[in-house]
Amino acid sequence: MPGWPDVRGRGLIGYEGAMAVLVALGAFLMTLAGGWTAQRVTDRRHLVLGLAGGLMLGVVGLDLLPEALEAAGAEVFGVPAALLLFVAGFLLAHLMEHLLAGRTAAHGAGDHHHRAPEVGLTAAAAMVGHSAMDGVAIGAAFQVGGGMGTAVALAVVAHDFADGFNTYTITSLYGNARRKALTMLFADAVAPVVGAASTAFVTIPEQLLGGYLGLFGGALLYLAAAEILPEAHHAHPARSTLLCTVAGTAFIWLVVGLAS
Repeated sequence: MPGWPDVRGRGLIGYEGAMAVLVALGAFLMTLAGGWTAQRVTDRRHLVLGLAGGLMLGVVGLDLLPEALEAAGAEVFGVPAALLLFVAGFLLAHLMEHLLAGRTAAHGAGDHHHRAPEVGLTAAAAMVGHSAMDGVAIGAAFQVGGGMGTAVALAVVAHDFADGFNTYTITSLYGNARRKALTMLFADAVAPVVGAASTAFVTIPEQLLGGYLGLFGGALLYLAAAEILPEAHHAHPARSTLLCTVAGTAFIWLVVGLAS
């Protein structure tokens, strides 16, 4: 989505604040629509997972990582800080999953390949945090005024469908009950509204935001590459699953391109 404007020290009031919250409500509805879609097509689970993997890959490579590199511009020993945090996020997700899966297996819940429900809930919680940052992006853009607010709003509302889809899919994939998946979906839908409203009171430093996006992007890429896509192709190595993955990535590319 478009770069984050520098709005330190400015708050949302009046028309701009109302528009930001209104757009965030649109993101709320799109997130619920994404989760509802994921829930309704469970009879084509391999296609759902293939699409989710493509959406996640597109979000990480075409949206989160470019934003992280732009926002967290500092380097650490010759490497952009955002990239270091990206790698750290990938490794943390890998470590956390294996620790939780090992603990679950040790308690007799399955072998070492068993998926720990806590991993799904943690990943979904990270998606909620990302959606809250989307809301902050909406509020920050409307502070600047002009076309920035509209551009960011269109990008956020469009890809919140993917966020809702992925949040429900990830939570369910790791064996959590439908009630928990719906709870995380609702939290993900509310998050942009809370994020947009918060810009009336606080502003997140740009470098801190960039670091968060890098860390979150690395964790999300791990889930897509190590869990979602292998599961999608395990039982159904069909061409249609691959096409869904490509379509998901292309959709995010389209959203980013239209918003730039």
